[in-house]
Amino acid sequence: MTPLADALFRPVRVGNAFEETVERLMRAIRLGAVGPGERLPAERELARRLGVSRVTLREAIRSLQDEGFVESRRGRYGGTFVTASVPVAPAGGHVPAGELLDAVTLRSVLETGAAECAAGRALGAVDRRDLLARLAECRDAAVDEYRRKDSRLHLAIAEATGSASLTAAVADVRMRVNELLDRIPLLPRNLAHSNEQHEVIVTRILAGDAEAARRAMAEHLDGTALLLRGFLT
Repeated sequence: MTPLADALFRPVRVGNAFEETVERLMRAIRLGAVGPGERLPAERELARRLGVSRVTLREAIRSLQDEGFVESRRGRYGGTFVTASVPVAPAGGHVPAGELLDAVTLRSVLETGAAECAAGRALGAVDRRDLLARLAECRDAAVDEYRRKDSRLHLAIAEATGSASLTAAVADVRMRVNELLDRIPLLPRNLAHSNEQHEVIVTRILAGDAEAARRAMAEHLDGTALLLRGFLT
């Protein structure tokens, strides 16, 4: 393994282990640390380096295999190999790092603040029902409508703050982020994880725990930012 690959395959954090594993693998592929036709480190070794379970690693590799970035080969000289022709991006192209950073930073500031503010308010029955309804819609959404339902939930959280200006700002930044999200694949494991995080966020808001709601939203947004960086920069 090259020194670059050594640096890239460093331990990931716990909260978004799947998303960060995908980001690590994509960065290694994008930077040429593991080139077209070359084999990734053995599963046991790679899981150890990344500090993740082999189940998490397999889910990440399977997701990239489904999108055409890697392929599995059987036999004595088998393993997981980077495909000979790596896709440029599933539905788009390279995004300048500064442009991506600007969008995800603004989103983080606005939406973590919105979650904290919503949790700090004495929410009425209508707001509470709306949050739970949007949460259920997102959880039950088909893949092709997931991003729309996801947007509705995040906007419902902003609306629960009672600030029309904040809601408008969240809507604006969500439009920017959705344009970026449309360029990357929908990974089933990521969607399941997002729904788990949504449940935590809404539960914290309804319980009136402002600090926990903020932390939960920050962790959730970090997962999305990791995938955007992995696929687009």
